[in-house]
Amino acid sequence: MSEAFHLTVSEEGAGERLDVLLTAFFPERSRTFIKKLIDEGQVQVLSGDQTGLDTPVYRKCKASLIMKEEDRITLTIPPDTPLDVEPENIPLDILYEDDDLLVVNKPKHMVVHPAPGHLSGTLVNAVLYHCGDSLSGVGGVLRPGIVHRIDRDTTGSLIICKNDMAHRGIAAQLSSHSLVRIYQALLIGRLSEEEMVIDKPIGRSPSDRKKMAVVPAGSGKEARTHLKLLKYYPKDGISHVACRLETGRTHQIRVHTASVGHPVLGDEVYGGLKKGFHTDGQCLHAGTLNFIHPRSGEWISTEAPLPEYFEQLLKTLT
Repeated sequence: MSEAFHLTVSEEGAGERLDVLLTAFFPERSRTFIKKLIDEGQVQVLSGDQTGLDTPVYRKCKASLIMKEEDRITLTIPPDTPLDVEPENIPLDILYEDDDLLVVNKPKHMVVHPAPGHLSGTLVNAVLYHCGDSLSGVGGVLRPGIVHRIDRDTTGSLIICKNDMAHRGIAAQLSSHSLVRIYQALLIGRLSEEEMVIDKPIGRSPSDRKKMAVVPAGSGKEARTHLKLLKYYPKDGISHVACRLETGRTHQIRVHTASVGHPVLGDEVYGGLKKGFHTDGQCLHAGTLNFIHPRSGEWISTEAPLPEYFEQLLKTLT
C-alpha cells in the first residue's frame, strides 16, 4: 500500500533544493530514489502563502526546485515493486564483503544489468542469489544495489550496495569524485606524454546514438581521465597504461583514449582493432577500487588481479 507524507518547510529548509530537502527528511532513502518519485509525479508542493485564495496554487515540481518557507510538501511512496529478475547460482569472485557492501571482480562477457530479452546470466542475477534477503531493492527493479557499472567486455571491480545507507554513501563519493578507480588498459600506439590528462566532455554520438563521443562543450557531460604509461612495447606498438577516472561517463576511457588517437586494443566500437591481435573484446580492466566505508568511515582498498587473457597478452608483447 502507498504511504503519503505531509511536510512543511521550515526557515532552515528554505533555499534548499526539493530533492536535497526530502533526502534529509528521509535518510533511509537515496537521493536517486527521491528524484525518481519527483519525476513520476509522486511529489506535490503547495505554495506556503495561500491567504485569500479559493484554489490552492501548486508549484511545478522538479528535483532542482528551490523551496520557500511554509511550502507544504506531499510525498507519496508507492509500494515496493517486486523484482522480476530471478536469482541464479552463478559463482562470484568476491574481493570484499560485509553487511553493507559487496565488491566483486566481474569476468569478461558478463553483463551487469538485465535488459528486456536478457534477464538471465547477469551480475544482478548472481548478486540476488548470493545476497538473498540481505539485499534491499535500492537502485530499482533491474539494478538492485548497483551504483556504477562496467561494460560487458571490461573486467574488474564493481561495488554492490546491500542497503540504502550504503547506496547513498557510495553514490555521494562517486558524485564528489572521491572514490578511487584505476583501470589498466592496452592502447594502440605510444602516448605523446608519459602522464597526461584528457579533459573532454562526452555525450551521445550525433552520427550513431548507440555510441558515445567527445562533443562540444555545453552539449555533453564533463569528463576527465588521467593516463600514466606503465610500459611501451615498441615492436608491437602497444602501450600498457593505468587510467584513473576522475569522472565516470559511459565508455569514458574507451572514448577518451580513441579521441587522442590511442584506442583500447580490441575495442571494435571505437577503432581498437589491430592486425595480429585477437582479444575477444577491449583490453580494459578495472583493477583498483578504493573508497570510504559509508558506515564505519574506514578506508577500504580492493584490487582485482589482471585476468588471465590480459596477463597472457603482456607475456607475448615485445
